[in-house]
Amino acid sequence: MLILASSSERRRELLSWLGVPFAVVPSYFDERKISLRDPRKLVFKLSLLKARFVAEMRSEGLVIGADTVVSVGGETIGKPKDERDAVRILKKLSGKTHAVYTGIAVVDALTKKSVSAAEETAVTFRTLSDEEINDYVATGEPLDKGGGYAIQMGAKGFVSDVRGSFTNVVGLPLVVLQTLLRKHGFTLKRDVPRIVFEKTGYLS
Repeated sequence: MLILASSSERRRELLSWLGVPFAVVPSYFDERKISLRDPRKLVFKLSLLKARFVAEMRSEGLVIGADTVVSVGGETIGKPKDERDAVRILKKLSGKTHAVYTGIAVVDALTKKSVSAAEETAVTFRTLSDEEINDYVATGEPLDKGGGYAIQMGAKGFVSDVRGSFTNVVGLPLVVLQTLLRKHGFTLKRDVPRIVFEKTGYLS
């Protein structure tokens, strides 16, 4: 059985695309305990700790943990603190290419064996007007999103280019997840790139 250690609706939706049963058990690991400057190392570690937090409470199942941040201009950006911070973040992303990092870990709750990875995608925003940014922030959507936006929702019109995995930007790189699940002996019946293409038009 798969267990998603996240309350994220977007990760829940992505995982549902695979067509396998899974349970949702949010991880309440305190992310503030971890401070790393390297965004790749940060999401790699946080995803593993989130998965282990839930795995310790279960006697069986494969627990999936994930964490997503944005990096631009030497700053690692998680979820905005408030609306003002969301405006600041979107202004910083406007007209630039930024990196989206998602760490993903799968922990066997029975054996405690774990496998982890981190994926990177380059996303370019067109230049945004102050009105566009303020209107988007007013919807409330950016406030619970890593990097302050949802590429599959209200911010899709901000994006001029995506290089790499689309599902990574949404918050759960499915191709990487498929690889990690295979290492635990869990094989999906359908090919993930085909599934993603059918759902979004993107190859990964």
